[in-house]
Amino acid sequence: MTRAVLFDTETTGLDPLTGDRVIEIAAIELINDLPTGRQFHTLLDPERDIPAETTRVHGITSAHVEGKPKFAEIAEQMLAFFGESPLVAHNAPFDFGFIDAELARIKKPALAKDRMIDTLVLAKQKFPGMPNSLTALCRRYEIDDSARTTHNALLDCRLLAEVYVELTGGRQRGLVLETEQTLSFAQYERETTRTPNPIIVPADALAAHAAFITRLKDPVWLMP
Repeated sequence: MTRAVLFDTETTGLDPLTGDRVIEIAAIELINDLPTGRQFHTLLDPERDIPAETTRVHGITSAHVEGKPKFAEIAEQMLAFFGESPLVAHNAPFDFGFIDAELARIKKPALAKDRMIDTLVLAKQKFPGMPNSLTALCRRYEIDDSARTTHNALLDCRLLAEVYVELTGGRQRGLVLETEQTLSFAQYERETTRTPNPIIVPADALAAHAAFITRLKDPVWLMP
């Protein structure tokens, strides 16, 4: 089995290098690129204000994060959930950049870039020149995103997981012939060997056939 983690963040703005912080992290576990139901989710106190323009995007206000843990308090739990697995995100450099900035603040190493799987890159390869936002991909794959009135990290993860299944062809991965799963070659050979069942032809039918052949010119049945 191959494990991966799909994750998303919501933030106070667009640039962690100018002081923007993470205010929500959501992650779900994938096995063979399919969700297992295990998840990690938390709102965070960003230790700063949340600008009104970003609240309009994700709906999270300072009141929502009041009393929530700071990143330093949940970092170990998050990293334990991530494990050593590949990390899947849509526009992954954005989310990696914010998580890395938060990790740097508490003197922890950045996430390894070779763990990154960017579904935006996958979508652009599959649909070059087309809109490839999460909303556009949900519409293309007829995935119901009607609950997504604002950005929400956990809901976005769940929707992206469905999109990721489509992008990677995951719905077909479980379709394996039962004989391939449960039978060795020798067993398969035994199962598929058929005992001959000869057809018994009545004597009168044989006589009629022989009489018919005598009326043919040079019948191949009688050639030496």
